[in-house]
Amino acid sequence: MHSVSANGAEIPALGLGTWTLKGPSLPSLIAKAVEAGYRHIDTAAMYGNESEIGDGIRQCGLDRNELFVTTKVWHTDLADGALQKSAASSLSRLGLDVVDLLLIHWPPTDGTSIEEAIGALNDAKAQGMARHIGISNFPVAYIERAARASEHPLACNQCEYHPMLDQDVVLAACREHGMTFTSYCPLGRGGEIFSSPAVSDAAAAHGRTPAQIVLRWHVQQQSVAAIPRSSNPDHVAANFQIWDFELDDAQMQAISALRSRNHRICDFDFSPDWD
Repeated sequence: MHSVSANGAEIPALGLGTWTLKGPSLPSLIAKAVEAGYRHIDTAAMYGNESEIGDGIRQCGLDRNELFVTTKVWHTDLADGALQKSAASSLSRLGLDVVDLLLIHWPPTDGTSIEEAIGALNDAKAQGMARHIGISNFPVAYIERAARASEHPLACNQCEYHPMLDQDVVLAACREHGMTFTSYCPLGRGGEIFSSPAVSDAAAAHGRTPAQIVLRWHVQQQSVAAIPRSSNPDHVAANFQIWDFELDDAQMQAISALRSRNHRICDFDFSPDWD
């Protein structure tokens, strides 16, 4: 298994993102993803799909310890007590005794301090709800506060990242603290990224799809994992077929140069001030 080591966690470098995926077909999609090689499934309380995810985990036939399961607590549920309650509800919906990684989904917006939220997150770990803990959508100043406040080292910061978004500053902060940077929206929803010469030329050179090129770009970076989302089982399987080729330095640099576009997909009224 290709994984990223992060403060005691071994996080599979490619996982299945499940944001917006719901309904009766989701358990079979999870099972097909596992069949294709995925060992990392990402969900969240806010996604409203944890029950279906749990069904898929049971259907896939793997021993529980062979899967790395991540879920997240929404930004309105981060006060001490509320966070632990949310985590317990997630476990109940998933049908699991413990998740491998429990994240704060977004920095708190309800007056809860980062320090209180991180304290509650550590308590959830101490209660056995999560093997590892981390954060999501945290800019550098918040990463520093979270790392100082946490009794246990944080394993991950999950943020939007694709070739057209410059995350160098956040990546550097994560590496400084030994954390994995997990990329969501790693394909940037295709389109302009896939048609750019940096990606299309590499795809032609390697006989790969543009999506496979972009995902390979992610996992070749130090301490970076990615969680592409697709509802199409064929795309899910194809996205995992990235381990038998490498991009050369020139191809990596050409794709990275697209970051000057600095296009962000997920920016909401509750988002922090981005770096």
